[in-house]
Amino acid sequence: MEAVSAARLRRAEQRISALRPYADAIRRMTRQAALDAGGEIKRVPLLAAHESEPKVGILLVTADRGLAGAFNSQIVRSGTQLAGELEAEGRSAVWYASGRRGVSSLNFRGRELAGGYTGFTDRPSYTDARSIAGDVITAFLDGAVDRVEIFYNAYISPLTQVATRETLLPASAAALQGDDGEDELEPKHGERRKGSPEYEPEPDGLLRQLVPHYVEISIYRALLESAASEHGARMTAMRSATDNAGELIEALALDMNRARQAEITQEILEVVAGAGSLA
Repeated sequence: MEAVSAARLRRAEQRISALRPYADAIRRMTRQAALDAGGEIKRVPLLAAHESEPKVGILLVTADRGLAGAFNSQIVRSGTQLAGELEAEGRSAVWYASGRRGVSSLNFRGRELAGGYTGFTDRPSYTDARSIAGDVITAFLDGAVDRVEIFYNAYISPLTQVATRETLLPASAAALQGDDGEDELEPKHGERRKGSPEYEPEPDGLLRQLVPHYVEISIYRALLESAASEHGARMTAMRSATDNAGELIEALALDMNRARQAEITQEILEVVAGAGSLA
């Protein structure tokens, strides 16, 4: 299992490396158009925050299989922790889960799922991301949820996977801010902002088409990050299991040899004692 995960991890890393520049470019483009739209941004439904948020959608990105250490459990734990905080504030959580582990864990806890998606977590496709995005976008526009949070394992290295939380909808929280929480497109002190591009159609019209694609790309990136993290976590877990099994075998072999040696010694003592009594 370690060897299989190592081979799949290589391919997953290549897919992430190919997607990250495109995903970052879509985020920058969305942020630029949103800034240039100015007050017109309120006319884009997916960028407009609801007046209140009594219902928050929680999307958990897990795996279809286990034997990967704390890979799945830390995502479920993070999601249930947020749900507990919401319930303490008098709000409710609407659950979405990708991966059999997430679906089964939520069902075991008695949580009703608004959407469950399984069978593709080891090699997700853009179609899978589009299906999930379509459900959460529809729920947001229909008022079934007022905000959508996504939890997934961000891939750092085969040994490191970081449980990550992002606000998926409304997209303004993610699209208008940089990764460090600061506006990358606003000029710094003493600097002039570069000229803005001309839009056809207007920025708000462009955002209506761009933001759904941005949400799909964000989910697709989370699926790919989670897939690579799964293979890395399983490879590490199986290596640790192999090492632990080897140590256990050595310890048991040593105990067996000691017991065998003690038994042989006891038999020799009995033979010597018997011979002595005959003499």
